[in-house]
Amino acid sequence: MVGKFNKLGLMRDDTIYENDGVKEAIGRLPGNLCNDRVFPIKRPLDPGVRQQILPKEQWTEHEEDKFYLELYLKEVIKKRERRMGEEII
Repeated sequence: MVGKFNKLGLMRDDTIYENDGVKEAIGRLPGNLCNDRVFPIKRPLDPGVRQQILPKEQWTEHEEDKFYLELYLKEVIKKRERRMGEEII
């Protein structure tokens, strides 16, 4: 999948493995971002179109590829670090 996610209409953050921290970050996304992320992720998983390359005009351009989860992942990490610090004290 690496290197062709944009040809499937995905952004880099759409391909991140959803561990507990990522799931928590996704839960913090504003409604519009959370909703906008669902269809592009489901489309390549649909058995009828599995891994089909989209027409070039539907590709995610590298300039459009936003790291939309980064801020929320940082928040989750800071929260966990604070919690760990409190447990040590």
